[in-house]
Amino acid sequence: MPKNTRSTAAWRISIWTTMAFAVGTAVAFFIVYGFVAKGVRGHIDAWLAGEAEVLARVSADTPRDSVYDRIVEEVAELATQEMPKELNSRGQQLNSVFFLQVNPNNSDPLWVGGGSKERFIEAIRNANLVPGVPQSIHIAGEKAPYRVVLRDQSLGSRVYLGISDRGARHTLHQLTRRFFAVWAGVAVFGFLISYVSARRTLLRIERITETASHIGSEDMSERLPEPANSDEISRLARTFNHMLDRIQSSVNQLRAVTDAVAHDLKSPVTSIRGTLETALLQNDEDKLRDSIGQAIEGLDGVSQVLNTTLDLAEAEAGALKLDRQPIDLSDAVMQLIDLYQPAMAERHHVLTADIAEHVMVDADATLINRTISNLLENELVHLRTPSKIRISLYSQDGSAELVVQDNGPGFPPDIGARAFERFVKGKHSPGHGLGLAFVDAVVQSHGGRIRISDRPEGGAVISVSLPLSLAQPAYAAEMQS
Repeated sequence: MPKNTRSTAAWRISIWTTMAFAVGTAVAFFIVYGFVAKGVRGHIDAWLAGEAEVLARVSADTPRDSVYDRIVEEVAELATQEMPKELNSRGQQLNSVFFLQVNPNNSDPLWVGGGSKERFIEAIRNANLVPGVPQSIHIAGEKAPYRVVLRDQSLGSRVYLGISDRGARHTLHQLTRRFFAVWAGVAVFGFLISYVSARRTLLRIERITETASHIGSEDMSERLPEPANSDEISRLARTFNHMLDRIQSSVNQLRAVTDAVAHDLKSPVTSIRGTLETALLQNDEDKLRDSIGQAIEGLDGVSQVLNTTLDLAEAEAGALKLDRQPIDLSDAVMQLIDLYQPAMAERHHVLTADIAEHVMVDADATLINRTISNLLENELVHLRTPSKIRISLYSQDGSAELVVQDNGPGFPPDIGARAFERFVKGKHSPGHGLGLAFVDAVVQSHGGRIRISDRPEGGAVISVSLPLSLAQPAYAAEMQS
């Protein structure tokens, strides 16, 4: 386990997750902040426009007498009190409102509000206000600008109504501060949750790493615990255990093959060495040639065992390369029967054939020939006394059926279903136990199957099924025509 927390994947995952969350929520806040600020500004502008319209109407409808200023001033004060009071932390009023009426005769303007009216009048004169449109202006000595709306009256007087932005800004600043407080707390809490979750998940992966580091070529029995749930890491653990099972099986099989090959090659290699040593001591040229010939035959046998073992290993691993082509299995079987017929006759075996014509299969011709040769070689080697051998070939239910049967002793009881395993052979068998294993591997690689059985009247039966070629219907149609 890493000693430095910051070097772990859990730390990096948590940091990046938290950063992504923080950036996403900050962007979302600023978007919401923009909408809120726009809404606050719109509310203030709507209030300004409405109240300015009311005050302008009251000013226009009120008679210009001695109490005119008093009435308009009271109405303006009532309007300024409609806005809720926004106070800062020191209790100061933030959303201050002013009302100003400027007359065309340059008489003293009507002013309702706090502070010096001269500063406001100077700022208003310098601002280019559009009647009916709220605008922001800066007042000398004021920290925040004012939103001001202008209303023109029929007699040439102008009515100004303004409100400070300090209240709106204070509200938005409070919203921002509260957001950042909540945002920081949620980010820290989210980081902790993300780190703990990632840590717990990665600890399970760490156990897989530790288990893999403890597995060696000598001991492959250790396995990962498989939780009852079915999440990704549980499936990884099960897949890893299945992989270890396959590797252990392959290693055990490799050891068995290596031991069997070493055992089977020990005798022929020793025999070849003895033959060559004897040849070195002989002065007779004819005997020397015979000894060298025997050594070459022995080396051919060793080469055949090695090649068959390698081909068998490739076939069982699914790596056997097949050059599939439509071949006439009938011709292939007949050619090999003719080839083995003299050897069968020499041992007084009677070989008969019942071969249907033009049975086509899609197969590798070389491997199929070696398969049929192994079946015939198996009969030739294991039948000690003169026997009858019958080979049949026919098509049935989309398959080519090749049946080899004899009236010999049959398969030994201790072999049974293990006859297709490599290096499995009878006690008195002179072979290496690779023939039927190779036949089974080749047949399965072609999508077929092989079966063995004993005849009720005595003898063995080997049945091979291979899928018929797609070209088979063409041959059938040709034969019918």
